[in-house]
Amino acid sequence: MMNNIPLENWQLWVALLCACVGTYFCRSVGVILSGRVDQNSEFFYWLTSVTYAMVAAMTIRMVVFPLGLLASVPLYVRISVCAVTVIVMLSGKKRRLGPALLVGIVCLVLYVNYFSA
Repeated sequence: MMNNIPLENWQLWVALLCACVGTYFCRSVGVILSGRVDQNSEFFYWLTSVTYAMVAAMTIRMVVFPLGLLASVPLYVRISVCAVTVIVMLSGKKRRLGPALLVGIVCLVLYVNYFSA
């Protein structure tokens, strides 16, 4: 394993510069191509579907197989919090993502502070 590799000060700056160049290069290509992409094309529908599938897979992985501190919360609590947040999000006419995320965070903090051993 290569954990805790000591880096020189200049190596950190080079790593930061490379990350910035990679990020902004991809963003600039996206901006340049954004006017040329037909949003009703089959490719765009496919890309949207793949994006939603990846987000759903990462969300399920975080709930079912979490890493770090979230792994100490039992599975039934994580699933219950997810159910509550979905109910909050779908409770209004508009999709209420902000309040749903806030309720989920508050539920997990309450569990960790008051109900965990």
